[in-house]
Amino acid sequence: MAGYLDHYGEGEEKREKLIKRTLLTIVLLLVVGGVLFFYFKNYRQEQLVSRFFESLQNKDYQAAYTLWGCTESSPCPAYPFDSFMQDWGPASPRANVQDYRITRSRSCGSGVILTVDFGQDQEERLWVEKKENAISFSPFPGCPNL
Repeated sequence: MAGYLDHYGEGEEKREKLIKRTLLTIVLLLVVGGVLFFYFKNYRQEQLVSRFFESLQNKDYQAAYTLWGCTESSPCPAYPFDSFMQDWGPASPRANVQDYRITRSRSCGSGVILTVDFGQDQEERLWVEKKENAISFSPFPGCPNL
């Protein structure tokens, strides 16, 4: 004769397995999401700097100057094209940008500081303002506590 409590707890193992799988999936998704966020957080700014260096490699200095945030119609008063050419043109110390590598990308307030290695112990820190998506030299060596 079967009693009322004979089947008590039969579904517990299935429920425990389901809860464990669900928790494991959530933790796994959080870890993967965190890694992806960390890796791609500054992706747009890194791509902008890569386009900038591609323009310099192709000797399209006007396009590179535009990526700097300056155009012929609205030049940067504090950084005219002549100064840009002194810094990035064929006679500049940074003329050989063939071997550039972005070695560090760090969010800092309203922008991103990108450390670019040109090889031969040549390094430059560039600032990309997130809102305007314009490049400039980094105003500080690292990110101050903002």
